[in-house]
Amino acid sequence: MRTDTVPARSPRTARFALAATGSVLALLAGAACSGGEVEPEADRPDRPGQSGTPVAFGDLEAVERPELASTFEEAGVEGTFVLHDVREGSVVVVGADQARERAVPASTFKLPNTLIALETGVVSDIDEVVSGGDEDELSLRDSLPTSDVSVHQEVAERIGYDRMSTWVDRFDYGNRKVGEDGELDRFWVDGPLEITAVEQTTFLAALARADLPVEVEHQEALRELLEVERGDGYALYGRTGLGAEADPVPGWWVGWVENGDDLHTFALRLDMDEDTDTGLRESLGRDFLVELDVLPPSAAGA
Repeated sequence: MRTDTVPARSPRTARFALAATGSVLALLAGAACSGGEVEPEADRPDRPGQSGTPVAFGDLEAVERPELASTFEEAGVEGTFVLHDVREGSVVVVGADQARERAVPASTFKLPNTLIALETGVVSDIDEVVSGGDEDELSLRDSLPTSDVSVHQEVAERIGYDRMSTWVDRFDYGNRKVGEDGELDRFWVDGPLEITAVEQTTFLAALARADLPVEVEHQEALRELLEVERGDGYALYGRTGLGAEADPVPGWWVGWVENGDDLHTFALRLDMDEDTDTGLRESLGRDFLVELDVLPPSAAGA
C-alpha cells in the first residue's frame, strides 16, 4: 500500500510554518497541560460553542462537548468533529481522542494538491484540461467536487517528488509524509500521508485567510471551487473525502463558514464501513454547525 528545483523558503513561509506548527502542537498537547488554570465559564464571553467542559489544550482555549456525541450515536457511527473559531483562537471538540488520531486525507488532499499545482505552474489555471489516463479529461475545476482521482494523480506526477515533498512540508500538512520517489499516485489515499481533524482545521484557517505561503490568487481560485452555498449572512465552503482503502475507512467533511467578521473552520471524520451512508458526512457536519450556532437551523442536514 503503502526533479525539480525547489524555491528557497521565504520569511513569510517560515512564519507560517512556525505558526501552524505551534497551533497544532498546542492542540495535540491536550490533557498534558490540564493542570493550568481555566477561566470560569461564567466570566467568559458568550461565543458559539463555548458552553461545555473546559479543557486545557496548550495555549488555545478549548471545550469538549461530550453530550454532542449522541449525534454520532443516533446515526450509528463513530467519529469526531472539530470546530476552530479562528478569530477567537478557541476550539470545540466532539470526540477528543479521535480528534488527535491521524487518518489518510483522501480527496481532502485535493486542496493542497491544487495549490501546489498552480504555484509550481504544472497547470496554468483551474480550467486547464488534464488527461487522467483512461478517465475522461477534466480540469481541476471539474475534478475537485467529484470522486475522480486520476486527474490529481496526473497533476501529482507532474509536480514531482521533490517539489511535492517540499510543499507538503511547507504547508505543515499532517505528518508530511509523501512516501517514496516514484509513488506519487496514492500516498494521500493509501498512506503514508495522514492528518488529524485538528490539523485539518489549522490548514483550512490559513487557506480561508489566504495566508498560506503561495500566491493569493491561487488561494482565491481554490476558494471559488470550494464554495457550497451562501445564505442570509453566511457563506459555507467544504469538501468531502473517503479513504476507501484504509482500515477503518475515514470519511471526511472539512471546510469553513464565514459570518461577517467571524470565521470558523471545521473538520468531521467518521469511521465508515460498507453500510455507512456517505451522505452522513455532510449531513452530520451541518447538524454540528447548527448546534454550535455557526449555521442557521435552515442549513441543517437532511
